[in-house]
Amino acid sequence: MIVVACTGRPFPGAEPWLRRLDLRGPCACYQGAQVRSASGEMLFDQGVPRALSLEVIQFCRERDLHVQAYRDDRLLVERDRPEAHQYANHAGMAINVVADLGEAMGPTTPKLVMVASPQRCEELLPEVRQRWAGRLEVATSLPSFMEFTLAGADKARALEFVCRYFGISQSESVAVGDGRNDCSMLEWAALSYAVQGAPVEVLEAAGGRTIGPPGTGGIARLIQGLMA
Repeated sequence: MIVVACTGRPFPGAEPWLRRLDLRGPCACYQGAQVRSASGEMLFDQGVPRALSLEVIQFCRERDLHVQAYRDDRLLVERDRPEAHQYANHAGMAINVVADLGEAMGPTTPKLVMVASPQRCEELLPEVRQRWAGRLEVATSLPSFMEFTLAGADKARALEFVCRYFGISQSESVAVGDGRNDCSMLEWAALSYAVQGAPVEVLEAAGGRTIGPPGTGGIARLIQGLMA
């Protein structure tokens, strides 16, 4: 059995957890827009082009919403706002303030993240999904983090890539998730589970199957059951 982390975190934010969990294989990061080896080597990369990123940046500027992009694993922001620190503290990354986010990010960014109150994210989610339908994947990872990746660059595509990388068929894949950004992966895997307490659409994507919440040994028991 091969266990792979599929996370919304940038690679630098995921790396400490990979070491802690002793996961030495590939890691899907940036919402599945990248797959990296344990040493950081790029195996798969599908970023958001600058022109499309600028649409999201302008949308957030017009509404005074915090938005951030990435370049070479650096977290880029235009303003040093509390929302930037909220995300940076969660991801374990430093903030890099730049004069113009669109210029600083280069030709592509793995993803963009809007940080706002959970209520504001819920209000905006239907609008932004409709606005960029077919061009961007939009989902919340945590209630305050709305994440934008290129259409087709999500955890499902990352899991598909990892399965091909190891020569594993889709019928042998298992996925576990707890956020809206996990739905595509849960729907793609042959067998999927949602973490108890996940949003309704996540439970639906997992076919109603659940494991216990964090700290209860749900993942360990699932692996033991699969290997029995």
